[in-house]
Amino acid sequence: MTTKLTLRMDERLIEVAKRHAAAHETSVSRMVAAYFEALEALSVDAATRGPLPEPSERLRALVGVLPSEPDPEGAYRAHLERKHA
Repeated sequence: MTTKLTLRMDERLIEVAKRHAAAHETSVSRMVAAYFEALEALSVDAATRGPLPEPSERLRALVGVLPSEPDPEGAYRAHLERKHA
């Protein structure tokens, strides 16, 4: 069952939300619902929550994008040294 919810916020934020929703082929209502679902998931004890849902395809595509190197500047320096050696 769905129920209507009225939110009041700055017009600029509404426009940002609408553009973001359009760019991600969703609705502002769905984005708000997803946010509330995330809040609910955080508030429920992990032991009683049960298994976590499978990560989305978008999230799986991001795995490994950021380096696991704890010192990115050092890693870049090493890369440059190897490149120009």
